[in-house]
Amino acid sequence: MSDLQAEIQRLLDPILGSLGLYLWDIEFKREGPKWLLRIYIDRDGSGVSLNDCEAVSRDLGTLLDVEDVVPHAYTLEVSSPGLDRSLTKPEHFQRCLGNQIRIKTYQAIGNEKIFRGKLSSLKDDVAVLELETGEIMRLPLSNIAKASLEVIL
Repeated sequence: MSDLQAEIQRLLDPILGSLGLYLWDIEFKREGPKWLLRIYIDRDGSGVSLNDCEAVSRDLGTLLDVEDVVPHAYTLEVSSPGLDRSLTKPEHFQRCLGNQIRIKTYQAIGNEKIFRGKLSSLKDDVAVLELETGEIMRLPLSNIAKASLEVIL
């Protein structure tokens, strides 16, 4: 996490705490000629509403203006990480224990690079996945190119 992202999180944490929300992720990147600050928020159980996103955007936007944290013009966007959210940090995997996930690895394991199954644990930065076949896979986070929740309808 960059210093800027850490500073944004420092300002954001009290806002989220007061609303019963938590931070999923922060993205700050250039999209075309503009900078975009994207904040992903969530709530255990019920998820987030449009009102939650609006409240966080309003309160954080005001704080960022007052504190003058971001050195140039940007667009602030606050949203939910979505049902098929990306898992990019160990905390994401911890929050998704017991859920169905999809993992794509950098290097093939047994000629396969894509694995689907229930995330049963995370220990020492190794995700333990119970595949649909019943096989148990141990996948080091360092070998995971992309991971996301699987939406099961």
